[in-house]
Amino acid sequence: MEGWDYEFDLLVTGSGAGGMAAALAAKLKGLDSVVLEKTEYYGGSTALSGGGLWIPDNYLMAQAGIHDSLEDARTYMDNTVGDRVQKAKQEAYITRGREMLVYLRDNSHAKFQIMVGYPDYYPEKPGATIGGRALEPVLFEGRRLGRILDQLRPNPYLPAATAFTLVDWLHVSMARANPSNLLGAFRFLFRTFLNIVLRKKHLALGRALIGRLRLSLHEKNVPVLLNTGVKSLIVENGRVVGVEADRDGKSIRIRGKKGVVLAAGGFAHNRHMREKHGQHPTTPEWTCASPGNTGEAIQMGVKAGAAVDLMDDAWWGPTTLMFGGPPLFLVTERAYPGAIIVDSRGKRFVNESAPYIDVVHAMYRADRSDLVTIPSYFVFDRRYRSRYFFGLLAPGITPRSYLKQVHFTKAKTLEQLAGEIGIDPQGLIETVERFNAFARTGEDQDFRRGESIYDRFYADPGVRPNPCLAPIERPPFYAVRIYPGDLGTKGGLVTNEHAQVLREDGTVIDGLYAIGNTSASVMGNSYPGPGATIGPSMTFGYIAALHAADT
Repeated sequence: MEGWDYEFDLLVTGSGAGGMAAALAAKLKGLDSVVLEKTEYYGGSTALSGGGLWIPDNYLMAQAGIHDSLEDARTYMDNTVGDRVQKAKQEAYITRGREMLVYLRDNSHAKFQIMVGYPDYYPEKPGATIGGRALEPVLFEGRRLGRILDQLRPNPYLPAATAFTLVDWLHVSMARANPSNLLGAFRFLFRTFLNIVLRKKHLALGRALIGRLRLSLHEKNVPVLLNTGVKSLIVENGRVVGVEADRDGKSIRIRGKKGVVLAAGGFAHNRHMREKHGQHPTTPEWTCASPGNTGEAIQMGVKAGAAVDLMDDAWWGPTTLMFGGPPLFLVTERAYPGAIIVDSRGKRFVNESAPYIDVVHAMYRADRSDLVTIPSYFVFDRRYRSRYFFGLLAPGITPRSYLKQVHFTKAKTLEQLAGEIGIDPQGLIETVERFNAFARTGEDQDFRRGESIYDRFYADPGVRPNPCLAPIERPPFYAVRIYPGDLGTKGGLVTNEHAQVLREDGTVIDGLYAIGNTSASVMGNSYPGPGATIGPSMTFGYIAALHAADT
Protein backbone atom coordinates (compact mmCIF):
# COMPACT_ATOMS: atom_id res chain seq x y z
CA MET A 1 0.00 0.00 0.00
CA GLU A 2 1.32 3.42 -0.94
CA GLY A 3 0.94 6.67 0.96
CA TRP A 4 2.92 6.07 4.15
CA ASP A 5 4.02 9.23 5.94
CA TYR A 6 6.57 7.33 8.02
CA GLU A 7 7.97 3.82 7.97
CA PHE A 8 9.54 1.87 10.84
CA ASP A 9 10.17 -1.79 11.52
CA LEU A 10 8.26 -1.86 14.82
CA LEU A 11 5.63 0.57 16.08
CA VAL A 12 4.94 0.77 19.81
CA THR A 13 1.86 2.62 21.03
CA GLY A 14 2.21 3.83 24.62
CA SER A 15 5.23 5.11 26.52
CA GLY A 16 5.05 3.25 29.82
CA ALA A 17 7.82 0.92 30.95
CA GLY A 18 6.54 -1.98 28.83
CA GLY A 19 6.34 0.06 25.64
CA MET A 20 9.78 1.55 26.18
CA ALA A 21 11.27 -1.87 26.91
CA ALA A 22 9.77 -3.21 23.68
CA ALA A 23 11.10 -0.32 21.59
CA LEU A 24 14.55 -0.58 23.17
CA ALA A 25 14.80 -4.36 22.74
CA ALA A 26 13.73 -3.99 19.10
CA LYS A 27 16.39 -1.37 18.46
CA LEU A 28 19.06 -3.50 20.09
CA LYS A 29 18.02 -6.36 17.77
CA GLY A 30 18.60 -4.16 14.76
CA LEU A 31 15.05 -2.95 14.14
CA ASP A 32 14.08 0.65 13.50
CA SER A 33 11.54 1.29 16.26
CA VAL A 34 9.38 4.19 17.41
CA VAL A 35 7.15 4.96 20.41
CA LEU A 36 3.85 6.75 19.83
CA GLU A 37 2.33 8.55 22.83
CA LYS A 38 -1.03 10.29 22.53
CA THR A 39 -0.60 12.63 25.51
CA GLU A 40 1.84 15.49 26.02
CA TYR A 41 3.89 13.44 28.52
CA TYR A 42 5.76 10.15 28.27
CA GLY A 43 5.72 7.61 31.09
CA GLY A 44 2.09 6.49 31.30
CA SER A 45 0.86 4.87 34.51
CA THR A 46 4.41 3.69 35.26
CA ALA A 47 5.44 7.28 36.01
CA LEU A 48 2.64 7.49 38.59
CA SER A 49 3.56 4.21 40.24
CA GLY A 50 6.13 2.86 42.66
CA GLY A 51 8.02 1.46 39.69
CA GLY A 52 8.27 -2.03 41.18
CA LEU A 53 8.84 -5.25 39.23
CA TRP A 54 7.96 -8.71 40.46
CA ILE A 55 10.52 -11.04 38.85
CA PRO A 56 10.98 -14.54 40.32
CA ASP A 57 14.46 -16.09 40.52
CA ASN A 58 16.18 -12.90 39.38
CA TYR A 59 19.95 -12.35 39.35
CA LEU A 60 19.81 -9.86 42.23
CA MET A 61 18.41 -12.58 44.48
CA ALA A 62 21.32 -14.83 43.57
CA GLN A 63 23.79 -12.04 44.31
CA ALA A 64 22.16 -11.43 47.70
CA GLY A 65 22.14 -15.13 48.57
CA ILE A 66 18.33 -15.33 48.56
CA HIS A 67 17.03 -18.72 47.47
CA ASP A 68 14.48 -18.96 44.69
CA SER A 69 13.87 -21.28 41.77
CA LEU A 70 11.72 -21.56 38.70
CA GLU A 71 9.99 -24.53 40.26
CA ASP A 72 9.06 -22.49 43.34
CA ALA A 73 7.78 -19.73 41.08
CA ARG A 74 5.65 -22.20 39.13
CA THR A 75 4.24 -23.60 42.37
CA TYR A 76 3.38 -20.13 43.61
CA MET A 77 1.72 -19.17 40.33
CA ASP A 78 -0.27 -22.41 40.50
CA ASN A 79 -1.49 -21.38 43.95
CA THR A 80 -2.38 -17.80 42.98
CA VAL A 81 -3.11 -17.50 39.26
CA GLY A 82 -4.05 -21.17 38.88
CA ASP A 83 -5.60 -22.21 35.57
CA ARG A 84 -7.17 -18.80 34.88
CA VAL A 85 -4.41 -18.07 32.34
CA GLN A 86 -2.86 -20.52 29.90
CA LYS A 87 0.21 -22.24 31.33
CA ALA A 88 2.38 -21.45 28.32
CA LYS A 89 1.94 -17.73 28.95
CA GLN A 90 2.69 -18.11 32.66
CA GLU A 91 5.78 -20.15 31.82
CA ALA A 92 6.98 -17.49 29.40
CA TYR A 93 6.72 -14.86 32.12
CA ILE A 94 8.44 -16.95 34.78
CA THR A 95 11.35 -18.01 32.60
CA ARG A 96 11.90 -14.89 30.52
CA GLY A 97 11.30 -12.22 33.14
CA ARG A 98 14.73 -12.84 34.64
CA GLU A 99 16.17 -12.96 31.11
CA MET A 100 14.66 -9.54 30.36
CA LEU A 101 16.19 -8.14 33.54
CA VAL A 102 19.70 -9.27 32.61
CA TYR A 103 19.23 -8.01 29.05
CA LEU A 104 18.35 -4.52 30.25
CA ARG A 105 21.14 -4.55 32.83
CA ASP A 106 23.66 -5.26 30.09
CA ASN A 107 22.20 -3.02 27.37
CA SER A 108 20.55 -0.01 28.99
CA HIS A 109 20.57 2.41 31.90
CA ALA A 110 17.86 0.37 33.67
CA LYS A 111 19.16 -0.47 37.12
CA PHE A 112 17.28 -2.16 39.95
CA GLN A 113 17.66 -3.13 43.58
CA ILE A 114 15.79 -5.53 45.83
CA MET A 115 12.99 -4.13 47.96
CA VAL A 116 14.51 -5.48 51.13
CA GLY A 117 12.12 -7.70 53.07
CA TYR A 118 9.13 -7.07 50.79
CA PRO A 119 7.29 -10.43 50.67
CA ASP A 120 5.05 -11.86 48.01
CA TYR A 121 1.46 -10.83 48.66
CA TYR A 122 0.54 -14.36 49.80
CA PRO A 123 3.72 -15.45 51.58
CA GLU A 124 2.07 -18.39 53.30
CA LYS A 125 1.18 -20.09 50.01
CA PRO A 126 3.46 -22.84 48.63
CA GLY A 127 6.29 -21.52 46.48
CA ALA A 128 6.17 -17.98 47.92
CA THR A 129 9.16 -15.97 49.09
CA ILE A 130 9.39 -13.46 51.92
CA GLY A 131 11.60 -11.10 49.94
CA GLY A 132 13.72 -10.80 46.81
CA ARG A 133 11.28 -11.09 43.93
CA ALA A 134 10.15 -7.48 44.39
CA LEU A 135 12.57 -5.03 42.75
CA GLU A 136 12.57 -1.25 42.45
CA PRO A 137 14.53 1.15 40.25
CA VAL A 138 17.65 2.78 41.62
CA LEU A 139 17.42 6.57 41.99
CA PHE A 140 18.17 8.43 38.76
CA GLU A 141 19.64 11.87 38.12
CA GLY A 142 16.97 13.50 35.98
CA ARG A 143 19.27 16.20 34.65
CA ARG A 144 20.84 13.55 32.43
CA LEU A 145 17.70 13.74 30.31
CA GLY A 146 18.28 17.38 29.45
CA ARG A 147 15.31 19.10 27.86
CA ILE A 148 13.22 15.95 27.56
CA LEU A 149 12.99 15.75 31.36
CA ASP A 150 10.18 18.30 31.16
CA GLN A 151 8.19 15.85 29.04
CA LEU A 152 8.16 13.17 31.78
CA ARG A 153 4.70 12.72 33.27
CA PRO A 154 4.60 14.47 36.66
CA ASN A 155 3.39 12.68 39.77
CA PRO A 156 0.98 15.04 41.57
CA TYR A 157 1.64 13.44 44.96
CA LEU A 158 5.44 13.35 44.76
CA PRO A 159 7.48 16.55 44.37
CA ALA A 160 9.87 16.25 41.46
CA ALA A 161 12.87 17.00 43.67
CA THR A 162 12.02 14.35 46.25
CA ALA A 163 14.28 11.32 45.94
CA PHE A 164 13.31 8.27 47.94
CA THR A 165 12.98 4.54 47.58
CA LEU A 166 10.21 2.51 49.14
CA VAL A 167 12.43 1.74 52.13
CA ASP A 168 13.20 5.46 52.51
CA TRP A 169 9.49 6.22 52.66
CA LEU A 170 8.93 3.58 55.31
CA HIS A 171 11.66 5.22 57.41
CA VAL A 172 10.04 8.63 57.05
CA SER A 173 6.45 7.51 57.59
CA MET A 174 7.36 5.51 60.69
CA ALA A 175 9.99 7.84 62.19
CA ARG A 176 7.68 9.43 64.73
CA ALA A 177 6.15 6.12 65.72
CA ASN A 178 9.42 4.19 65.80
CA PRO A 179 12.59 6.12 66.77
CA SER A 180 14.79 3.40 65.24
CA ASN A 181 13.80 4.81 61.84
CA LEU A 182 15.08 8.31 62.61
CA LEU A 183 18.46 7.76 60.94
CA GLY A 184 16.86 6.56 57.72
CA ALA A 185 14.38 9.42 57.79
CA PHE A 186 17.15 11.96 58.35
CA ARG A 187 19.14 10.51 55.44
CA PHE A 188 16.10 10.84 53.18
CA LEU A 189 15.30 14.40 54.27
CA PHE A 190 18.93 15.51 53.98
CA ARG A 191 19.21 14.07 50.46
CA THR A 192 15.98 15.75 49.45
CA PHE A 193 17.25 19.06 50.82
CA LEU A 194 20.45 18.73 48.80
CA ASN A 195 18.48 17.81 45.69
CA ILE A 196 16.41 20.95 45.99
CA VAL A 197 19.36 23.23 46.84
CA LEU A 198 21.70 21.76 44.22
CA ARG A 199 18.87 21.22 41.72
CA LYS A 200 19.98 17.69 40.98
CA LYS A 201 16.43 16.66 40.11
CA HIS A 202 16.80 13.09 41.26
CA LEU A 203 13.95 10.84 40.12
CA ALA A 204 12.58 7.99 42.19
CA LEU A 205 10.07 5.13 41.97
CA GLY A 206 8.22 4.90 38.64
CA ARG A 207 9.69 8.15 37.36
CA ALA A 208 13.20 6.77 37.93
CA LEU A 209 12.38 3.69 35.88
CA ILE A 210 10.90 5.75 33.06
CA GLY A 211 13.79 8.20 33.17
CA ARG A 212 16.33 5.40 32.84
CA LEU A 213 14.48 3.81 29.93
CA ARG A 214 13.91 7.16 28.22
CA LEU A 215 17.61 8.00 28.36
CA SER A 216 18.39 4.59 26.88
CA LEU A 217 16.00 5.23 23.99
CA HIS A 218 17.40 8.71 23.48
CA GLU A 219 20.96 7.43 23.22
CA LYS A 220 19.85 4.74 20.74
CA ASN A 221 18.03 7.36 18.62
CA VAL A 222 14.61 5.80 19.15
CA PRO A 223 12.04 8.57 18.69
CA VAL A 224 9.23 9.05 21.20
CA LEU A 225 6.49 11.00 19.42
CA LEU A 226 4.25 12.83 21.88
CA ASN A 227 0.77 14.13 21.05
CA THR A 228 0.47 11.26 18.57
CA GLY A 229 -2.72 9.29 19.15
CA VAL A 230 -3.36 6.12 17.18
CA LYS A 231 -6.87 6.15 15.68
CA SER A 232 -6.95 2.81 13.86
CA LEU A 233 -4.94 -0.20 12.79
CA ILE A 234 -4.20 -0.69 9.11
CA VAL A 235 -4.73 -4.29 8.06
CA GLU A 236 -3.72 -5.87 4.74
CA ASN A 237 -4.60 -9.47 3.88
CA GLY A 238 -5.26 -10.27 7.52
CA ARG A 239 -1.99 -8.79 8.76
CA VAL A 240 -1.55 -5.58 10.76
CA VAL A 241 0.92 -3.47 8.77
CA GLY A 242 0.65 -0.05 10.39
CA VAL A 243 -1.52 2.56 12.02
CA GLU A 244 -3.40 5.71 11.25
CA ALA A 245 -2.65 8.35 13.85
CA ASP A 246 -3.39 11.94 14.70
CA ARG A 247 -0.23 13.98 15.30
CA ASP A 248 -0.73 17.54 16.48
CA GLY A 249 -4.09 17.66 14.70
CA LYS A 250 -2.85 16.13 11.44
CA SER A 251 -3.79 12.65 10.26
CA ILE A 252 -0.77 10.51 9.36
CA ARG A 253 -0.13 6.92 8.30
CA ILE A 254 2.79 5.04 9.85
CA ARG A 255 3.97 1.69 8.59
CA GLY A 256 5.25 -1.04 10.89
CA LYS A 257 6.99 -3.57 8.68
CA LYS A 258 7.56 -6.06 11.50
CA GLY A 259 4.43 -5.29 13.46
CA VAL A 260 2.62 -3.09 15.97
CA VAL A 261 2.88 -3.44 19.76
CA LEU A 262 -0.15 -2.10 21.62
CA ALA A 263 1.11 -0.88 25.00
CA ALA A 264 -1.30 1.97 25.64
CA GLY A 265 -2.73 0.80 28.96
CA GLY A 266 -6.26 -0.27 29.75
CA PHE A 267 -9.60 1.55 29.94
CA ALA A 268 -9.55 2.93 33.48
CA HIS A 269 -10.58 6.41 32.33
CA ASN A 270 -13.23 5.25 29.86
CA ARG A 271 -16.57 5.61 31.66
CA HIS A 272 -18.56 3.71 29.04
CA MET A 273 -16.20 0.71 28.98
CA ARG A 274 -16.06 0.58 32.78
CA GLU A 275 -19.85 0.55 33.01
CA LYS A 276 -20.18 -2.03 30.24
CA HIS A 277 -17.52 -4.48 31.42
CA GLY A 278 -16.64 -3.69 35.01
CA GLN A 279 -18.19 -4.25 38.40
CA HIS A 280 -20.66 -1.74 39.78
CA PRO A 281 -20.68 0.89 41.07
CA THR A 282 -17.74 2.26 39.13
CA THR A 283 -16.35 5.55 37.91
CA PRO A 284 -13.07 6.83 36.43
CA GLU A 285 -12.90 9.27 39.33
CA TRP A 286 -11.66 6.46 41.61
CA THR A 287 -8.75 5.27 39.46
CA CYS A 288 -5.06 6.14 39.89
CA ALA A 289 -4.18 5.16 36.31
CA SER A 290 -2.70 7.61 33.83
CA PRO A 291 -5.28 9.89 32.16
CA GLY A 292 -4.28 8.37 28.82
CA ASN A 293 -5.77 4.98 29.75
CA THR A 294 -8.98 5.37 27.76
CA GLY A 295 -9.21 2.02 25.99
CA GLU A 296 -8.78 2.90 22.32
CA ALA A 297 -6.03 0.31 21.84
CA ILE A 298 -8.28 -2.46 23.13
CA GLN A 299 -11.14 -1.27 20.93
CA MET A 300 -8.86 -1.25 17.87
CA GLY A 301 -7.75 -4.78 18.64
CA VAL A 302 -11.33 -5.97 18.95
CA LYS A 303 -12.18 -4.33 15.61
CA ALA A 304 -9.30 -6.29 14.09
CA GLY A 305 -10.86 -9.51 15.38
CA ALA A 306 -9.15 -9.95 18.75
CA ALA A 307 -10.61 -11.85 21.68
CA VAL A 308 -10.74 -10.21 25.12
CA ASP A 309 -10.67 -11.56 28.67
CA LEU A 310 -10.70 -10.37 32.31
CA MET A 311 -12.63 -7.26 31.31
CA ASP A 312 -14.48 -7.16 34.64
CA ASP A 313 -11.30 -7.09 36.72
CA ALA A 314 -8.69 -4.51 37.64
CA TRP A 315 -5.60 -3.92 39.75
CA TRP A 316 -7.89 -2.98 42.61
CA GLY A 317 -7.10 -1.00 45.71
CA PRO A 318 -9.08 1.28 48.03
CA THR A 319 -8.75 4.97 47.22
CA THR A 320 -9.94 8.22 48.75
CA LEU A 321 -10.66 11.61 47.20
CA MET A 322 -10.00 13.64 50.32
CA PHE A 323 -7.09 15.65 48.92
CA GLY A 324 -9.11 17.29 46.16
CA GLY A 325 -6.79 16.07 43.39
CA PRO A 326 -6.22 12.61 41.93
CA PRO A 327 -7.28 9.71 44.18
CA LEU A 328 -4.95 8.57 46.95
CA PHE A 329 -4.22 4.84 46.79
CA LEU A 330 -4.21 3.48 50.35
CA VAL A 331 -1.38 1.03 51.00
CA THR A 332 0.61 1.81 54.14
CA GLU A 333 -2.25 3.61 55.85
CA ARG A 334 -4.30 0.41 56.14
CA ALA A 335 -1.51 -1.54 57.82
CA TYR A 336 -0.73 0.90 60.58
CA PRO A 337 -2.26 -0.18 63.90
CA GLY A 338 -5.25 1.67 65.31
CA ALA A 339 -7.56 1.92 62.30
CA ILE A 340 -10.39 -0.17 60.84
CA ILE A 341 -12.60 -0.24 57.74
CA VAL A 342 -16.36 -0.42 58.36
CA ASP A 343 -19.56 -0.65 56.33
CA SER A 344 -22.89 1.16 56.73
CA ARG A 345 -23.67 -0.96 59.81
CA GLY A 346 -20.45 0.20 61.44
CA LYS A 347 -19.07 -3.34 61.12
CA ARG A 348 -15.73 -4.61 59.85
CA PHE A 349 -15.90 -6.90 56.83
CA VAL A 350 -12.26 -7.44 55.80
CA ASN A 351 -8.70 -7.71 57.07
CA GLU A 352 -7.65 -4.08 56.65
CA SER A 353 -3.96 -4.99 56.18
CA ALA A 354 -4.61 -7.53 53.41
CA PRO A 355 -3.31 -7.03 49.85
CA TYR A 356 -5.20 -4.12 48.34
CA ILE A 357 -6.82 -6.20 45.62
CA ASP A 358 -8.42 -8.39 48.30
CA VAL A 359 -9.85 -5.39 50.15
CA VAL A 360 -11.69 -4.17 47.05
CA HIS A 361 -12.87 -7.66 46.16
CA ALA A 362 -14.38 -7.75 49.66
CA MET A 363 -16.02 -4.36 49.11
CA TYR A 364 -17.71 -5.54 45.93
CA ARG A 365 -18.75 -8.91 47.40
CA ALA A 366 -20.42 -7.36 50.44
CA ASP A 367 -22.11 -4.35 48.84
CA ARG A 368 -25.88 -4.55 48.46
CA SER A 369 -28.95 -2.37 48.82
CA ASP A 370 -29.40 -2.97 52.56
CA LEU A 371 -25.66 -3.11 53.41
CA VAL A 372 -23.42 -0.50 51.85
CA THR A 373 -19.69 -1.05 51.56
CA ILE A 374 -19.23 1.40 48.66
CA PRO A 375 -18.24 3.75 50.06
CA SER A 376 -16.71 2.27 53.18
CA TYR A 377 -15.17 4.24 56.01
CA PHE A 378 -11.64 4.17 57.35
CA VAL A 379 -11.94 4.97 61.06
CA PHE A 380 -9.10 5.95 63.44
CA ASP A 381 -8.39 8.10 66.49
CA ARG A 382 -6.06 10.85 67.70
CA ARG A 383 -3.29 8.38 68.51
CA TYR A 384 -3.20 7.12 64.90
CA ARG A 385 -3.38 10.66 63.47
CA SER A 386 -0.54 11.85 65.72
CA ARG A 387 1.81 8.97 64.85
CA TYR A 388 1.41 8.12 61.15
CA PHE A 389 1.37 9.75 57.75
CA PHE A 390 -1.87 9.67 55.79
CA GLY A 391 -0.72 10.04 52.22
CA LEU A 392 1.58 13.04 52.43
CA LEU A 393 -0.41 14.47 55.36
CA ALA A 394 2.17 14.58 58.15
CA PRO A 395 1.39 13.09 61.58
CA GLY A 396 -0.54 15.39 63.88
CA ILE A 397 -1.20 18.00 61.20
CA THR A 398 -4.78 18.11 59.89
CA PRO A 399 -5.54 21.38 58.07
CA ARG A 400 -9.03 22.75 58.59
CA SER A 401 -9.57 22.68 54.84
CA TYR A 402 -9.60 18.88 54.95
CA LEU A 403 -12.27 18.84 57.64
CA LYS A 404 -14.57 20.77 55.34
CA GLN A 405 -14.51 17.95 52.77
CA VAL A 406 -17.19 15.28 52.65
CA HIS A 407 -14.47 12.62 52.46
CA PHE A 408 -12.81 13.52 55.77
CA THR A 409 -14.73 13.75 59.05
CA LYS A 410 -13.69 14.51 62.64
CA ALA A 411 -15.83 14.15 65.79
CA LYS A 412 -15.47 14.13 69.57
CA THR A 413 -17.18 10.76 70.00
CA LEU A 414 -17.72 7.63 67.97
CA GLU A 415 -21.47 8.15 68.16
CA GLN A 416 -21.14 11.65 66.76
CA LEU A 417 -18.75 10.43 64.06
CA ALA A 418 -21.20 7.72 62.97
CA GLY A 419 -24.02 10.23 62.82
CA GLU A 420 -22.06 12.62 60.63
CA ILE A 421 -21.01 9.97 58.11
CA GLY A 422 -24.41 8.25 58.11
CA ILE A 423 -23.64 4.81 59.52
CA ASP A 424 -25.11 2.90 62.47
CA PRO A 425 -23.73 4.46 65.70
CA GLN A 426 -24.33 1.44 67.92
CA GLY A 427 -22.76 -0.86 65.35
CA LEU A 428 -19.64 1.28 65.21
CA ILE A 429 -19.34 1.49 69.00
CA GLU A 430 -19.67 -2.28 69.36
CA THR A 431 -17.19 -2.89 66.55
CA VAL A 432 -14.58 -0.61 68.08
CA GLU A 433 -15.01 -2.22 71.52
CA ARG A 434 -14.53 -5.68 70.02
CA PHE A 435 -11.55 -4.54 67.95
CA ASN A 436 -9.92 -2.91 70.98
CA ALA A 437 -10.13 -6.19 72.86
CA PHE A 438 -8.38 -7.91 69.95
CA ALA A 439 -5.70 -5.21 69.96
CA ARG A 440 -4.92 -5.82 73.62
CA THR A 441 -4.57 -9.58 73.20
CA GLY A 442 -2.86 -9.30 69.80
CA GLU A 443 -5.26 -11.72 68.11
CA ASP A 444 -7.84 -10.60 65.55
CA GLN A 445 -10.43 -13.35 65.97
CA ASP A 446 -12.59 -12.00 63.14
CA PHE A 447 -10.18 -11.46 60.24
CA ARG A 448 -6.76 -12.68 61.49
CA ARG A 449 -5.14 -9.33 60.81
CA GLY A 450 -1.44 -9.40 61.47
CA GLU A 451 -0.99 -13.15 61.10
CA SER A 452 0.41 -12.91 57.56
CA ILE A 453 3.97 -11.75 57.00
CA TYR A 454 2.58 -9.41 54.36
CA ASP A 455 0.23 -7.77 56.88
CA ARG A 456 3.21 -6.87 59.03
CA PHE A 457 5.44 -5.41 56.31
CA TYR A 458 3.94 -1.90 56.59
CA ALA A 459 2.90 -2.27 60.24
CA ASP A 460 4.47 -0.61 63.29
CA PRO A 461 7.02 -2.96 64.93
CA GLY A 462 6.96 -0.77 67.99
CA VAL A 463 3.39 -1.86 68.77
CA ARG A 464 2.94 -5.14 70.64
CA PRO A 465 1.82 -7.86 70.79
CA ASN A 466 0.54 -7.39 67.22
CA PRO A 467 2.09 -4.60 65.11
CA CYS A 468 -1.12 -4.30 63.06
CA LEU A 469 -3.45 -3.81 66.04
CA ALA A 470 -3.86 -0.91 68.47
CA PRO A 471 -6.94 0.31 70.35
CA ILE A 472 -9.10 3.06 68.89
CA GLU A 473 -9.97 5.00 72.02
CA ARG A 474 -8.47 8.50 72.12
CA PRO A 475 -10.73 11.30 70.90
CA PRO A 476 -11.15 13.02 68.58
CA PHE A 477 -12.09 10.30 66.11
CA TYR A 478 -11.74 10.47 62.33
CA ALA A 479 -13.35 8.81 59.31
CA VAL A 480 -12.16 8.86 55.71
CA ARG A 481 -14.52 7.80 52.94
CA ILE A 482 -12.94 5.14 50.68
CA TYR A 483 -13.92 3.67 47.32
CA PRO A 484 -13.03 0.63 45.16
CA GLY A 485 -10.24 2.29 43.20
CA ASP A 486 -7.55 0.78 41.02
CA LEU A 487 -4.11 1.20 39.52
CA GLY A 488 -5.59 0.35 36.13
CA THR A 489 -7.80 -2.25 34.50
CA LYS A 490 -6.36 -5.72 33.86
CA GLY A 491 -8.73 -6.93 31.15
CA GLY A 492 -7.76 -6.65 27.51
CA LEU A 493 -6.72 -8.45 24.36
CA VAL A 494 -5.97 -12.14 24.68
CA THR A 495 -2.33 -12.93 23.86
CA ASN A 496 -0.10 -15.99 23.73
CA GLU A 497 3.35 -16.65 25.15
CA HIS A 498 4.89 -14.49 22.39
CA ALA A 499 2.61 -11.52 23.21
CA GLN A 500 0.82 -12.05 19.88
CA VAL A 501 -2.85 -11.08 19.87
CA LEU A 502 -5.29 -13.97 19.36
CA ARG A 503 -8.72 -14.26 17.81
CA GLU A 504 -11.63 -16.03 19.50
CA ASP A 505 -10.65 -19.28 17.74
CA GLY A 506 -7.11 -19.05 19.10
CA THR A 507 -5.46 -18.11 15.82
CA VAL A 508 -2.87 -15.33 15.69
CA ILE A 509 -3.52 -11.89 14.22
CA ASP A 510 -0.28 -11.49 12.29
CA GLY A 511 1.70 -8.38 13.03
CA LEU A 512 -0.19 -7.45 16.19
CA TYR A 513 1.18 -7.66 19.74
CA ALA A 514 -0.28 -6.45 23.03
CA ILE A 515 1.35 -5.99 26.42
CA GLY A 516 0.67 -4.39 29.79
CA ASN A 517 -2.90 -3.44 30.58
CA THR A 518 -3.84 -3.47 26.90
CA SER A 519 -3.61 -7.26 27.18
CA ALA A 520 -5.47 -9.66 29.44
CA SER A 521 -3.15 -10.04 32.43
CA VAL A 522 -0.92 -13.07 32.87
CA MET A 523 -1.85 -12.80 36.57
CA GLY A 524 -5.50 -13.63 35.93
CA ASN A 525 -7.71 -12.51 38.81
CA SER A 526 -4.81 -12.54 41.26
CA TYR A 527 -2.02 -10.14 42.29
CA PRO A 528 0.90 -12.36 43.37
CA GLY A 529 3.33 -9.66 44.44
CA PRO A 530 4.49 -6.03 44.31
CA GLY A 531 5.32 -5.15 40.72
CA ALA A 532 3.06 -7.80 39.17
CA THR A 533 1.84 -5.14 36.73
CA ILE A 534 5.08 -3.58 35.46
CA GLY A 535 7.07 -6.82 35.61
CA PRO A 536 4.88 -8.62 33.04
CA SER A 537 4.53 -5.48 30.92
CA MET A 538 8.29 -5.16 30.49
CA THR A 539 8.79 -8.89 30.12
CA PHE A 540 6.24 -9.29 27.35
CA GLY A 541 7.42 -6.06 25.71
CA TYR A 542 10.86 -7.65 25.53
CA ILE A 543 9.35 -10.93 24.26
CA ALA A 544 7.27 -9.14 21.60
CA ALA A 545 10.26 -7.22 20.27
CA LEU A 546 12.46 -10.29 19.99
CA HIS A 547 9.67 -12.30 18.37
CA ALA A 548 9.03 -9.55 15.81
CA ALA A 549 12.74 -9.33 15.05
CA ASP A 550 12.90 -13.06 14.35
CA THR A 551 9.88 -13.17 12.01
